[in-house]
Amino acid sequence: MTPAVLVAKKAGVAHKVHEYEHSSSCTSFGEEAVAALGVEAGRVFKTLLVSLNGDPKKLAVAIVPVPGKLDLKACARALKAKKADMADPVIAERTTGYVVGGISPLGQKKRLPTLLDESALGFETIHVSAGKRGLEIELSAADLCSLTQGVTAPIAKEA
Repeated sequence: MTPAVLVAKKAGVAHKVHEYEHSSSCTSFGEEAVAALGVEAGRVFKTLLVSLNGDPKKLAVAIVPVPGKLDLKACARALKAKKADMADPVIAERTTGYVVGGISPLGQKKRLPTLLDESALGFETIHVSAGKRGLEIELSAADLCSLTQGVTAPIAKEA
C-alpha cells in the first residue's frame, strides 16, 4: 500500500484503487493508464511538478487531464507567480518521494501548493496516480482537493 492510498483510507474518503501491468518500455504513463483502465481519457489525470519564478526548489503540483497539456502561464497566474517551468525530474522525485510516472498528488513527503484543472469538476470521479507506475486511485475531484488542500483552476490546454 502506497502513502497515497493510506492518505485516502485514513481520511475515510470514498475511493477505488485500480492496478494494471505497467510495461517497463512505456514512457507515456498517462496514456498507458487510460488504455489499461478503459475509461475516458479526460477522466485520467497526470500529476506534474512545476518550479516557480526560476527557483528549482520552490515547487507546486499541477494536475491535468492526460490528453491535455499544462498551460504554464495559466499555472503561474493561478499560483500568483511570475513564471512556472517544469520541475527537474530528479528534484520532483526527491521532493515527493515518488518516481516519475508514479507521482501521486496524495501522500507526498512535503505538502506543496496544488492545482487541479477545473475540467475535473465535470466528472463524478477522476483517476490519478496512486504512487507507483501501474497503480491509479479513483476519487472525486472535491475529495482530491480536500486531501491536498488544493484548488481548481483552468490550467490545461489542448495538446
